Amino acid sequence: MNVYFCGSIRGGRDDVDVYRRIVHALQTYGTVLTEHVSSSVLSDTGEAGTPSGDRGIHDRDVQWLRESEVVVAEVTQPSLGVGYELGRAVDMKKKILCLFRPSSGRTLSAMIRGAEDGERFVVKDYSEDQVEDVLQQFFSSLKRS
Repeated sequence: MNVYFCGSIRGGRDDVDVYRRIVHALQTYGTVLTEHVSSSVLSDTGEAGTPSGDRGIHDRDVQWLRESEVVVAEVTQPSLGVGYELGRAVDMKKKILCLFRPSSGRTLSAMIRGAEDGERFVVKDYSEDQVEDVLQQFFSSLKRS
């Protein structure tokens, strides 16, 4: 199964350790097409040295979205890019899991929380020590669908 993971890059890299934990857990369910999002080498300036710049990143990532069966997004750190990816994934009728940590003190956008339908678009509040269990429940529910 191809998994597309979304996490903030240019919106801020404060949660990179959380992303790494999530990506590591996701790798037990399939191929994470965007594992680079969890790299501590990647800064909030984005990917350096991409030959075709921002256009190339966009086109590559949209292609990875098309190739994915499921999208998992960590949405605690607000990010325009993650919001864009989620909108595209909804249009592509992908199964989506959004992970949000209330302990951050932030409030999740109504556009994300309000999109939850409990089936194709799922939003889960979690703490870091729960991430593996939340993912296990989500991927188990995919097998029952």
